[in-house]
Amino acid sequence: MPTVPSISPATGNPTTSTFIHTLDCNFVDNAGRTLLLRGVNLSGSSKTPVDQPSYILDNFWEAAENGGKNFIGRPLDLDDGSADVHLARLRGWGFNMLRFPITWEALEHEGPGVYDYEFMDYTVRVLRKCKEYGFKVYIDPHQDTWSRFSGGSGAPFWTLAACGINPRNLTSTQAAIIHSEYPAPYATNPASLPAMVWSTNYGRLFSQTLFTLFFAGRDFSPKCIIDGKNIQDYLQEHYIEAMGQMADRIRDAGDLMEECVIGWDSMNEPFEGFCSWEDLNTNPTKQGSTLKKGSAPTPAQSFRLGMGVAQTVENWNFGTFGPSKDGTIIIDPKGDKIWADPSVEDANGVHPKWGWKRDSAWKLGTCVWAQHDVWDLETCNVLRPDYFRYLPKTQNPINGYASPAEGESTIVEFVEHYWRPHWQLFAKRIRASHPEAIMFIQPPVFAPPPTIEETGADGLNGRCAFAGHYYDGLTLITRHWNWFNADALGVIRGKYSTPIQAVKIGERAIRKSLQEQLGILKSDTLTLGPYPTIIGEIGTPFDMDDKRSYGWTDDGKYRGDYSRQERALDASLNGADGTNAINYTIWSYCPDSSHQWGDGWNMEDLSLWSQDDIVFRQPTAADSSALSLTTLGPSEAWSEIMSRWKENPFDFLTDGARAVKAFSRPWPTKVVGKPSNIQFDIGSTSFRLTVLVRSQDKLNEDGIEEKDPATEIYVPLVHYAHPRLLPSQESGLSGSEEDTLDDREAQVAPTPSEVSTSTTPTLTNATLGWYGLTEQPDVLDIEVTVSTGRWSIHGQTVKWWYEVPQSGEVDREYTIEIRRKEGAIKTKDSAICESWFEQFCPDLCPEACCVM
Repeated sequence: MPTVPSISPATGNPTTSTFIHTLDCNFVDNAGRTLLLRGVNLSGSSKTPVDQPSYILDNFWEAAENGGKNFIGRPLDLDDGSADVHLARLRGWGFNMLRFPITWEALEHEGPGVYDYEFMDYTVRVLRKCKEYGFKVYIDPHQDTWSRFSGGSGAPFWTLAACGINPRNLTSTQAAIIHSEYPAPYATNPASLPAMVWSTNYGRLFSQTLFTLFFAGRDFSPKCIIDGKNIQDYLQEHYIEAMGQMADRIRDAGDLMEECVIGWDSMNEPFEGFCSWEDLNTNPTKQGSTLKKGSAPTPAQSFRLGMGVAQTVENWNFGTFGPSKDGTIIIDPKGDKIWADPSVEDANGVHPKWGWKRDSAWKLGTCVWAQHDVWDLETCNVLRPDYFRYLPKTQNPINGYASPAEGESTIVEFVEHYWRPHWQLFAKRIRASHPEAIMFIQPPVFAPPPTIEETGADGLNGRCAFAGHYYDGLTLITRHWNWFNADALGVIRGKYSTPIQAVKIGERAIRKSLQEQLGILKSDTLTLGPYPTIIGEIGTPFDMDDKRSYGWTDDGKYRGDYSRQERALDASLNGADGTNAINYTIWSYCPDSSHQWGDGWNMEDLSLWSQDDIVFRQPTAADSSALSLTTLGPSEAWSEIMSRWKENPFDFLTDGARAVKAFSRPWPTKVVGKPSNIQFDIGSTSFRLTVLVRSQDKLNEDGIEEKDPATEIYVPLVHYAHPRLLPSQESGLSGSEEDTLDDREAQVAPTPSEVSTSTTPTLTNATLGWYGLTEQPDVLDIEVTVSTGRWSIHGQTVKWWYEVPQSGEVDREYTIEIRRKEGAIKTKDSAICESWFEQFCPDLCPEACCVM
């Protein structure tokens, strides 16, 4: 790779030993080794306050209308000892990267410009704890369908009022589906919320309107003026400054930037709203990223519903073979409107609670799109069906784009015209606080990134990464691992003339397709330049097949059996291996995940760990019920769990984990050269890494504080544990109860006084607990074969040294292979059953099968 610079390309300042470069399509350490950063999103639970998961309606609206709730306690509780337990577990699984969701609501819930500095300071304390465990972090300003108060997460309640919305009528008009009000506020049954139906909110009036106002209000809603600013500027300025205030707090901590926090997303999964919509009287027939499930009004029908007019709309199902129309249904709001009554503000347009002044041209109580002559209130007809399709000719040139010539129209390109200018404003503000920040580029789902200027205050400046998302959509929506799948990205990108051509049959074909799709996302990065790719979200649901893994079906026969989830998750993560060698952060790890409510948000259930899967001790014949977190006090429970780390790390890393063999997998964390191929087979525990080494890969050993740097490979205990750590088949006891690990005293990491002001003692001995494992002998049972060089084992890490070609010599490829000596560890998740098709024709299409 190119010589690692000794100064930052963004600031010109000398780089430090902890500096991570973004060059040659990779993250690179200051010595010149390629880094693979893999980890989790911590946490999906951060979308809601601790005491208000999305299914609770009690005090939902009342608290919001009075300034909202704080988010202290998200994502980790720093006072009961559990933070150390969770971080030790994540580190023990091999993860080195955290995507850290923070919502706008958490920062500015009390009102415009009123910041929750107490939460920001709490966040700094959590980040310091993450730093103690050696994690790199990038901050994710998270949103889903705009806000908690529109069925998602993200923006504070007052933003809805600022846009003239009465959110209490979102459910009756079906402008949004809200979990706690499902199916109706007067007859709630939140547990019945269908899987992923929350995401249909992107196809409903509220999200379509709010995102249009946020990104393109100046062009499409010029009458929407508040405090003398267009609603676009008003919302964007508040959003960006709230995140800027958080960045200031991290900067002022003095010990987090670069050492821990390396960069920022600009917004999770931004949405286009109405921008570029072709005909407001119809919904697109072309496959897109917005799910059709349940009622599916057209924009024209949504306009009418928003004004209280009943409509007959299409209804859709999503089955094994994807979305299909399922007749029509009638939605009758019975006169309810989503538009706030004029009486909520005084005669001058001043809001008594939030304090803004609305311009007199923006009338409350009436649809903003009717006010802009998009449709007619009396006839209910759409007057300008292509209103959002073209850039308005009457407006000033947009961000350097010339106005169309007379008689011509410029088709809206959302990413170019609206997303990129917002990203540039965001990047400029963040870099004012964090000059070295790596900007993680995330345009709308499945959209390739735009070109962005390299230099300037709002440029890339050699510090960026593409951070697209990828899910196996069929598994995510159907909650079932199928014997067939489809190349969803290929369909959206127009690769096939008909969707049936995208169908893949059999597990080998599915795995190959997933790897190819992730390869496409990696190639998208090149639009930005030779920067790294990280998949910001990837994962699979754990409540598959009517929650059979929780013992809810078949008389409990499959309780604890996560074999299907393991296959699905392994297929996705395998896609990031191979020749792709992609960084990723799995969605997600939730410290309060449960079987009943999943991640505590919209019935999502993707957490890699659940408190309901913990077994504190194996029950005996006389005691059939195992202990749980609910039968022990918090401090006692977490102490009992953490004690397992010292006694038996295998127990600790597997207890409560779901499909752990899929995500705790071997991979190279640091490579001299580049990883050119990563292969791992769960069934045989066979791991093979091929590295490409060039003369320019010679290390600058002075760049880091590490003696004799090498290629490092994480070798997970859950796959390669020494037999003495495994449960005894004869006694039912864990190996540690018969043959404990060495009894050296655990090192205690000093806790700076500024980290916590709590008087409750935390488990500080856990801080180096994961690191202590790297010093323990004989925790792995492996045989290693290398094509060249020497190697050694350090806990769960294999270090490998080899020669780098001299200048003028040809490039070289080296390989290392790792297996477990005594074969794969057998668990309930180990049974990999092939589908009937694969059993019928295992050799018919060894590489891939597809229906053409």
